[in-house]
Amino acid sequence: MWRPFLQPYHLIIIQDGDPYKVIKVLDGFKYELYNKNNVDRVLGPKARCISFMGSVCRCFGFLVSKKKYIFTIDDNCFVAKDPSRKEINALAEHIQNLLTPSTSLFFNTLYDPYGDGADFVRGYPFSLREGVSTAISHGLWLNIPDYDAPTQLVKPRERNTR
Repeated sequence: MWRPFLQPYHLIIIQDGDPYKVIKVLDGFKYELYNKNNVDRVLGPKARCISFMGSVCRCFGFLVSKKKYIFTIDDNCFVAKDPSRKEINALAEHIQNLLTPSTSLFFNTLYDPYGDGADFVRGYPFSLREGVSTAISHGLWLNIPDYDAPTQLVKPRERNTR
């Protein structure tokens, strides 16, 4: 399901689990594949800082990437759909977020002030309207929110639908 969105890009795949298990990457992708053995070889004694007991192993991808933008997903992520059931190109949306300035110190309460035809609300300082460079665009999970464990325990039925 991710093929049409990821195929144009270079992939860095971090294989967690058994480093001797051979995984098959579908034809048509440009990629590099790393596993725990590669991390051990590249980092030597410092390899212990990259845990393969959770999602931390993806940090190695950040280390070896030479690209301007990095998009990270887990193997259990799926392509979200809008209310009309059309697939959402999250990668394109994140790149657009990164190319759009962010507001600093103040939050525009009505809408994205950098969107086409938009403007800033009354009282927003003129000196801050150029914005600052956006460094991170963080997506959210659909269905079960990505809460810490204590919050998940007190909100077991909460769901994210957008």
